[in-house]
Amino acid sequence: MLLRLDPAVHDALARWASDELRSANAQIEFLLRRALAEAGRLPGTARPIARRGRPPKQPPEGPEPPSAPDAPDAP
Repeated sequence: MLLRLDPAVHDALARWASDELRSANAQIEFLLRRALAEAGRLPGTARPIARRGRPPKQPPEGPEPPSAPDAPDAP
């Protein structure tokens, strides 16, 4: 989607986004969602905004590896 903004508005938006560790695109989406929610117009089907940062580690899918047999006690 092409979005035309006044250069001064874009610069202010980019600085605000940087202050909150977001991209300008993420900041625009955040602001639009907040405005929609405040107006009671955010669709219930809208997915939540993805969390920032590295995704959480998930265990690999598939069968669980066999456990190792108990080792004998050392003297």
